Amino acid sequence: MTNLRDTPPRAAAPKPSAAARPWVALVVLCVSLLIVTLDNTILNVALPTLVKELGATTTQLQWIVDAYALVFAGLMLVAGSSADRFGRRRVFTGGLAVFGAASAWAAYSGSVGMLIAARAAMGVGAAMMMPATLSIITDVFRDPVERRRAIGVWAATSGLGIAIGPVAGGLLLEHFWWGSVFWVNVPFAVIGLVCANLLVPDSRNPAALPPDPAGAVLSIAGLGLLLWAIIEAPVRGWTSALVLTAGGGGLAVLVGFALWERACTHPMLNLDFFRERRFSVATSSVSLAMFGLFGALFVLTQYLQFSLGYSALATGVRVLPVAGLLALVAPLSPVLVRWAGTKAVVGVGLSAVGGGLWQLSTADVSATYGDVLAGLLLLGLGAGLVVPAALDSLMGTLPQGDTGVGSATNGVSVQLGGALGVAVIGSLLTTRYQDRMGPPLAPYRLPDKVSDSVLGSLGGALQLAERVGGTAGRMLAGLARSAFISGMGLGLSVGAAVAAGGAVLAFAALPSRPHPPAAVPDPADPADRSEE
Repeated sequence: MTNLRDTPPRAAAPKPSAAARPWVALVVLCVSLLIVTLDNTILNVALPTLVKELGATTTQLQWIVDAYALVFAGLMLVAGSSADRFGRRRVFTGGLAVFGAASAWAAYSGSVGMLIAARAAMGVGAAMMMPATLSIITDVFRDPVERRRAIGVWAATSGLGIAIGPVAGGLLLEHFWWGSVFWVNVPFAVIGLVCANLLVPDSRNPAALPPDPAGAVLSIAGLGLLLWAIIEAPVRGWTSALVLTAGGGGLAVLVGFALWERACTHPMLNLDFFRERRFSVATSSVSLAMFGLFGALFVLTQYLQFSLGYSALATGVRVLPVAGLLALVAPLSPVLVRWAGTKAVVGVGLSAVGGGLWQLSTADVSATYGDVLAGLLLLGLGAGLVVPAALDSLMGTLPQGDTGVGSATNGVSVQLGGALGVAVIGSLLTTRYQDRMGPPLAPYRLPDKVSDSVLGSLGGALQLAERVGGTAGRMLAGLARSAFISGMGLGLSVGAAVAAGGAVLAFAALPSRPHPPAAVPDPADPADRSEE
């Protein structure tokens, strides 16, 4: 989190021609933002296709998803401070160019490793874009009423991207190759670059403090080592020396990150904000809700295609209730907060997420889509309640000059929670799947390459079963589906326990009503800087 004070009156005034068209600038920003939020869900329906086309294992699928989220979360705050210091439009357009180029790279990746690298590069571009868009909106819309409306449109765009992602991915895969889910970003990026330079004003904060690149490196390194240990543990062994060393090293680096942020004069993450429960518990609640949501989507898109036999498009349509209900409920969440209080809304929302995950974890080999629909609806309902209510809570604790900081922190919470959900739930699935598949296959002494494919993913096992055919093929397919569903149940039940724990935390520690906002600090005040 930056210490930068996003104070529009001190920012450079936009050119009159651009300032006269703030809503046009908003359209350009929101359309560009759409591809960033779309990328959170559009990839999910393509995961089974990546198993078939690139031979990706479940572990590699986790990295394809988490490489983007890890870099996105790790760089978002320092990118926001860089935008304030060096120019918001400049950083935004730079991020748009990086995102577009990395999307083209991802679309034509010839291997899993190259795709993971491209996804990380996409995360760099997304981190540069997202905080800059909100800073530009805050600067362009000087009237408080119009600014709130503009931010509402910005937030709705984020929800729209999540909602349409699964269906958009299914439609693309129905008619084009798997790389189309990435290539679709390129024309939007090109058009966005042209329009941004013509229609979006530039601005910066002359009082902005320097970015904190050391903090960004430490956070990415620590989280990266921790995620590596969690994701690789099923393959290398949960007690292997390499996994334990990486996990312990990651935790040690994260402790070093916290110490650095405490000592730094311009920290990326101001740890003092976390002393306020309305901030710390709200941030944790968002992460825990996304832990369950993203982890569930990671396994359910594979379940719907590999186990229930749906096409990519049919899978996207069947995942739509999650995103659709989330988008419908989110605007109602602030209304419910005013009526029932933040504690009740966030606590009930996390309880709904936990209940949805638990219901989904009970699916067996004979389950149909109708059997899991209730769990999907509960997931969307819970996430729609938690995220806006928690964002309102954490923003209510910050001075006006730090609203950009609050929004960026919320974005980091979303990406970090989602990355951990995919890592933990996916790794538990893989562990149980391999435990169930390994012993029955051991007597057949399959070649290493074949064994790795079968044990690596349900898709790999089904491909071998199709080639073998006959009774043996049907037995292998049945065993693999049963093992996968057992692993899915384990992962989702743990996710349910995590969400339930979050609900208990919210009910116990999250204040129900806001206290009066803190005084607005003056960024030019040396005393204020010394406290940071």
